[in-house]
Amino acid sequence: MELNELKKLADTLDDNGKRELIYFLQSRAKGVSVPVRAIDEIHEQKHKDGLVCPNCKTHSVVRFGKYAVKTRTGEVKRQRYRCKSCLQTFNDLTNTPLQRTRRPHIWVRFIECMIEGYSLRKCAEKLNCEVTHVTLFYWRHKILSALKQIPTEAFQDIVEMDETYFLYSEKGKRNIAERKPRKRGGKAKYRGISHDQVCVLVARDRQKMTYSGVLGRGRIRTTKLDEAIGGHLSDSNVLCTDSWRAFSSYANSKGLAHYRFKSDGKQRVKGVYHIQNANSYHSRLKKWMDRFNGVATKYLQHYLAWFRYLDSKEYENTASNKKNMLVKSCLFTVTDTNAKLRISAYSC
Repeated sequence: MELNELKKLADTLDDNGKRELIYFLQSRAKGVSVPVRAIDEIHEQKHKDGLVCPNCKTHSVVRFGKYAVKTRTGEVKRQRYRCKSCLQTFNDLTNTPLQRTRRPHIWVRFIECMIEGYSLRKCAEKLNCEVTHVTLFYWRHKILSALKQIPTEAFQDIVEMDETYFLYSEKGKRNIAERKPRKRGGKAKYRGISHDQVCVLVARDRQKMTYSGVLGRGRIRTTKLDEAIGGHLSDSNVLCTDSWRAFSSYANSKGLAHYRFKSDGKQRVKGVYHIQNANSYHSRLKKWMDRFNGVATKYLQHYLAWFRYLDSKEYENTASNKKNMLVKSCLFTVTDTNAKLRISAYSC
């Protein structure tokens, strides 16, 4: 079949079909890599203040030739650098989720699957089983290890704070000693808030700047509040929370204006003050988390960072967002190996 005939057939495909065809051709082409524009953007943003050694953080860095990386589809040439202080060599992808990857052509497509929120087995199916769901598990958490490092900027004006709870989970762990394994998440041993529950704090201002983090097991504590968001608040902020006493104690200790709303729902709004944005965020977060049938608590902060990123982009699976997510994940230091991720433990 001639090339012109193939082009005519390609024109008859819908957008999804054309995308699948592009991925198929990319996977068969020799020397294909992560899009050059993405690599260039990673280089520009990582080294916008000059080349920096990832080992000793000095600027005494020079170009040190190029080297070939063997991939499934051929060899890829990458720029190498050398630090004159510690003599270590590195490249633009050192200490990123893409370090030493052997299938760079799959990453953008995997990012697309992450934005869609597919399960790992569904991702492997979408990637034509070029990598297993086990490998994709580690890819996912290396990216999330980077995204959770995206800083929360200072809150402006009114700040809504509320806590929600997830069942403590040791999903994936063998030989659980404290209790019998639960199926599909199961239920807590005790009613109400107990040590079986993991507290997650959400703080959100009216400009949609959001903090979400794991504060520990059981009820929220004032000391944990200060550790989590103390650096993001100022005297000009007004707190809106529920009636739990830890919030009142914290607001009083910091001298912050504070509006409380009881959980009985009799008074949800006091003028411009309410916690409906935080409650709405909780609702979207819980609904999104349901697809995973429970997550291990040691990875919960990763999933919170994942949802926070997606929610800020309003779930738009566009080429711009895919590239942005890939670039963002390569701007923070990630040294987690598969073994480190596997043996990591919940320590909060």
